[in-house]
Parts: sequence; structure tokens; C-alpha cells
Amino acid sequence: MRPVVAAAGAAGALGLGAAAAAHVWARHVEIHRYTLREVGLRILPPGTRTIRILHISDIHLMPDQQRKLDFLEHLALLRPHLVIDTGDNISSAASIPVLAAALEPLLRRPGAFVRGSNDMFAPMPKNPARYLLPDARPSGMTDPKEPTLPVQELTDRLTEHGWKNLTNTRASIELGGLEVRLTGVDDPHLELDEMPAPLDPEPPLPAHGSVLRLGVAHAPYRRVLDSLAADGADLLLAGHTHGGQLRLPGIGAIVTNCDIPRHQARGLSTWQGVPLNVSAGMGASPYANYRLFTPPEATLLTLRAPKASPVH
Repeated sequence: MRPVVAAAGAAGALGLGAAAAAHVWARHVEIHRYTLREVGLRILPPGTRTIRILHISDIHLMPDQQRKLDFLEHLALLRPHLVIDTGDNISSAASIPVLAAALEPLLRRPGAFVRGSNDMFAPMPKNPARYLLPDARPSGMTDPKEPTLPVQELTDRLTEHGWKNLTNTRASIELGGLEVRLTGVDDPHLELDEMPAPLDPEPPLPAHGSVLRLGVAHAPYRRVLDSLAADGADLLLAGHTHGGQLRLPGIGAIVTNCDIPRHQARGLSTWQGVPLNVSAGMGASPYANYRLFTPPEATLLTLRAPKASPVH
């Protein structure tokens, strides 16, 4: 029996070693491997020029996270036509001026945002095991009290150069011949989402006839995605999931922290026939600042018109 016991002990030691290596990688390496994910979609009306949308989410900024700030500043070099921010920007009130400084070149471009829970409430230590529950939200969070973060200060900094605040409302942005009609909701994770009423009357199509409809939310709960798709969105954008934050080879995301299917926890998929991009986001709570097999990211979506049919 001694060889068996020795083999079991060796296997256990290897398992512990692998777990320790994964922890070091997740906590000290991958959390800093900032990545630009690029995807293309042909969803624009025929004859419309190509546009680039930069989708950022879940920055969870602390003021001393210089590598994250450097990545945010680098994103301005992409010169996107439109920036969409799907919330959870900060982890501390002290992060607001630092975030605004890093984002300033992007804030001067056309853009819009929705709020996440960590734009209103400071992060707290949590038991990671609760994310395995059917509803990971702590008791009382669906009936939140007064925000513990300066929401208005953050909103003022994000809107000071023209970004649209999509908190349970609609907005429109003109992009050189393309009218982008946006519909957004407040954080579904806190059940603050209220689908804005349809415009009455519905605005007429512009003379050029080119309209793109975007549905924007922080957390991709099914009820919200259903409502935005039924509202006529051409593209849905959300964040919140961190791509699962911990993923396993062959399994993918272990949890999503909402009710979206795990295989849609990050990246491009479809919902009710509508393209859906769920950003894995750029950060994590300072109390759980690690990632495994899902590096922090921003997404550049290049939208084009359909290919012209060949002439016979």
C-alpha cells in the first residue's frame, strides 16, 4: 500500500502546487493583462459608412492602479466614433478625478453611459461562495439605501463634455450621416431598471434614412435584454459579469452574477436574434482583485453595412 499512498500524496502535492500557481497568476499577472478585443458586425443600413464603437465596462478603478490608467489613456489612440460605457467605473470616491483625467480624450468624443452598482455603492468584502447561489445579491441590495459614493460628481464628470446619461432614458447622437438612437436602463442588478416609455410620436427617419438603435445596460439580465430587443435594438451592450472572472478550460465561466447563460458571460453572441456584446470589463472589486482565463478587456466593435450584391 505504500506506493499507492505515496502516489496519492504526490498527486495531492501537484494539485496544491497547481492551485497555488493559478492563484499567483490570477492575482498578480492576468489581472494586469489588459486586452483589446476586436469584433466586426455588418448591421448598418446599406450605404452607411463604417463606424467604430469602443465598449468599456467595469473599470472598478482605484486611484493607484497606474497600469489600468495607462490602458485607458491608450484607448484614445483608437479614435472611436462612439464610446459606450456600461458602468461600474469606480471603487472609491477618490477615483473620480483620476478616472476623468484618464478618460478625458474619450470623454471629448461622442459617447454615452449607464450606471452600475459600484458607481453608487462602495465595494465591500464578500464571501466568494455566495456567487454560487441562484441570486448572489446580498440581502437588502434590491432595495438600496442612500448611495455611499458621490454619484452626482461621477455623473457630472462623465457628462461634462457631452456624453449622454442613459439612466432609464433615451438619447440620440448624430455621427456624420448616421443617427444613433440609444435606449438605456439603470442598474438591473439592483433592480433599478425601468424601460423608458416609447417616444410618441416615433421620430421620423432622417432624410438619409440611416439609423442605428443601441440597447445599453450594465447587467445583462434576461428581462432587460428581452425588453431592449423587443424595443427594436440593432445591437445590445452590457458588462457586469467580468466574463465569469474565474473561468476553467473546457467549462468557461463558473458564474455570471446574473441570470444570463454562462456561455454568454463575455464576448459576442445573439439574444432574440439581436447581436449582444457582453464586455468582460477591465477590473474587479479591490476585495477580489483577480482573474483567471478572462483577462481585463475593452472591445472595439467595427460596424459596417452589408456587402454589396455582385452585379451579374
